[in-house]
Amino acid sequence: MASANDYTAADIEAMFEAVKNWGRWGHDDERGALNFITPDIIRNAARLVQNGEAVSCSLEFPTRPAPDNPRPAQHMMVVAGDACTHGEGIEAAMDFIGVAFHGMAVSHLDALCHVFVNEEMYNGFKASDVLSTGATRNSVMAAKNGISSRGVLLDIPRLRGVPYLEINDTIDADELAAAERAQGINISEGDILLVATGRDARRADKGAWAPTEGMAGLDATCIPWLHRKKIALLGSDGVSDAIPSGTAKGWPMPIHQCGIVAMGLHLLDNLRLDQLMDTCTRNSRWEFFMVVAPLRVKRGTGSPINPIAFF
Repeated sequence: MASANDYTAADIEAMFEAVKNWGRWGHDDERGALNFITPDIIRNAARLVQNGEAVSCSLEFPTRPAPDNPRPAQHMMVVAGDACTHGEGIEAAMDFIGVAFHGMAVSHLDALCHVFVNEEMYNGFKASDVLSTGATRNSVMAAKNGISSRGVLLDIPRLRGVPYLEINDTIDADELAAAERAQGINISEGDILLVATGRDARRADKGAWAPTEGMAGLDATCIPWLHRKKIALLGSDGVSDAIPSGTAKGWPMPIHQCGIVAMGLHLLDNLRLDQLMDTCTRNSRWEFFMVVAPLRVKRGTGSPINPIAFF
């Protein structure tokens, strides 16, 4: 297999065309690869719940500034308990939260209107369909009823025998296949695929770092592999793409560009996967029932999320 560093812009453009799902589910479709999840797949995935253990895959709401969190989320009290008796009526506490969730700090889902290639988004809709008032096509409302399916974790640090990947490490398609074999599992149509790089362990060991320094993730060789597997959703403890990607000019984030735009593949970024890695290892089981429930934000380009894996 050629290295992602060997790819030219023409190579990535040809790959983009080869993995397109435009028109696959109709020319007005806005769900993309979520269409791979059928009622039978959901029913079968729900049967994976055996001991009732639940594991959150979300980071805590990031209100503190950090190198990877230059725009902290807001959390402030509207009414607090030390003032709850002022005035008449029920005693209560209330708060406000606000967040610009795209970036490297908030666990979130990327909708299909989040990324464009040549001023187009998934299914050939125009970038100009995303207005200053929000997206009129491919918004997060495509997932308004939630996403549930079989979740599968590929634990790359476990495969390599290290606690975490370093910031300039990349994962190619051969390594994804090797992780499948090592864990005795096959990625199937309609799966929610999570790829762990050990970012949580590295952060705990060395502290937060600016993503411009690098971020472990998938390289462009993974794109045809992901397309062939017909997964419904892709997530990572990073942003799926390796940063820098090492690919040709014009394709700085090929997993985002080819995944979201060509394949119609929603992405889950900045997940917390250390607890899920531990749970999978303890149970010697890397498949589970997973539920992702984005906020119902009309015209939204994505949503903060708290995905839950059930064992």
